[in-house]
Amino acid sequence: MKKGQVIEGTVERVDFPNKGILVCEERTCVVKNALPGQKISCRINKTRKGKAEGRLLEVLEKSPLETESPCPHFGVCGGCVYLSLPYEEQLRVKEEQIKRLLGTVLQKQETPYLYEGIKGSPKAYGYRNKMEFSFGDEVKDGPLALGMHKRGSFYDIVTVDGCQIVDEDYRKILSCVRAYFDSRKVSFYHRLRHEGYLRHLLVRKAAKTGEILIALVTTTQEEYDLEPFKEALLGLVLDGTIVGILHTKNDSVADVVQSDETVILYGKDYFYEELLGLKFRVSQFSFFQTNTYGAEVLYTTVREYIGSLSEKKDKVVYDLYSGTGTIAQMMADVVGKVIGVEIVEEAVEAARQNAQLNGLDNCEFIAGDVLKVLDGIGEKPDFIILDPPRDGVHPKALKKIIDYRVERLVYISCKPTSLVRDLEVFLENGYEVVRVGSVDQFPFTGNIETVCLLNRIK
Repeated sequence: MKKGQVIEGTVERVDFPNKGILVCEERTCVVKNALPGQKISCRINKTRKGKAEGRLLEVLEKSPLETESPCPHFGVCGGCVYLSLPYEEQLRVKEEQIKRLLGTVLQKQETPYLYEGIKGSPKAYGYRNKMEFSFGDEVKDGPLALGMHKRGSFYDIVTVDGCQIVDEDYRKILSCVRAYFDSRKVSFYHRLRHEGYLRHLLVRKAAKTGEILIALVTTTQEEYDLEPFKEALLGLVLDGTIVGILHTKNDSVADVVQSDETVILYGKDYFYEELLGLKFRVSQFSFFQTNTYGAEVLYTTVREYIGSLSEKKDKVVYDLYSGTGTIAQMMADVVGKVIGVEIVEEAVEAARQNAQLNGLDNCEFIAGDVLKVLDGIGEKPDFIILDPPRDGVHPKALKKIIDYRVERLVYISCKPTSLVRDLEVFLENGYEVVRVGSVDQFPFTGNIETVCLLNRIK
């Protein structure tokens, strides 16, 4: 294989997160966004010893596993990977990915571990409770678009008014907002020139309560009366209820949703969601699992893995990378005390408010970097729950966690490649993996949550 060469082949499998694997001329070629069983053509853009990377040019023959996609944007929008596969096939693909990754590390473990398979999301369609849509255009100087980035593009935006991973309320809100600003010829923020007004539309809807929070994110380069915009949204006929409309001002050059200043146009700047009988106050930027029903499956699995710890009410549990404290509060009624550590101060404040809202007085939340905070906590843990960001645990923090020598530890990961890297360190330092399970929090995308129970070897 040479750079620039066009090759054809059949995708043998897909590795995490969306790397189609072809074997051609006794070499492996990785092609993103391909599906198992597809015959494709691709152009080689990188070559290394025994391996190559290619860019998908055309699907010559569909996979025998594929069905018609229910979404008109599939293949153009960069959000979903597996939308043309039946849901059972998606789960099988993800399960195989996890097992292959775990096998690279856990084959070194003397004691066999139990892999318990993958649990599907209770809702495969319309499951998301949060979406960040971007303003832009699909082609240069084209009409205003509002939606997701086009697959493989940093600049082009596809209006996803037929998106299937959100419910009809999201689609109505998106269409209303796009039409409103398009009719008034309001400019969008150009990511290259750093000029323009409209940046993002953030929509959050609670699955259980139906409460909706909407935030329009703009620059301050232009000024508009947003009263008619607010009235247009409030005039929509929705299944849920709009409880807050915000105007968030962001002049950062980075393409991220953040706030320099937030103005409440209507209602309040938060909403309430429920999870396993607990109530949570969620704000514009609060971390909260994006699939409420899937999160209940995930957290039920975590509690099950803790097992007999629930028989002893005097135990101290560390919930590290605790976010808004959802896991900590799920554990609060079965242990003596939960100590959560999270670097985002707003998330910690939300965790404290939520614990108070649920009448929990045995949860303590500390704002700070896990690496720096651990040394200052007086109470030592009997059990540790890890739910780190995608890149996993910082190596120095991982050493401190291992040095507690707790009997059991649960590791929750949204990126299995980071998980297996950290598991290798645990295995080298006296731990073994006992149980592993996966939960599909993100149907149709390449992402997957994995839960591991580790025991310390005596």
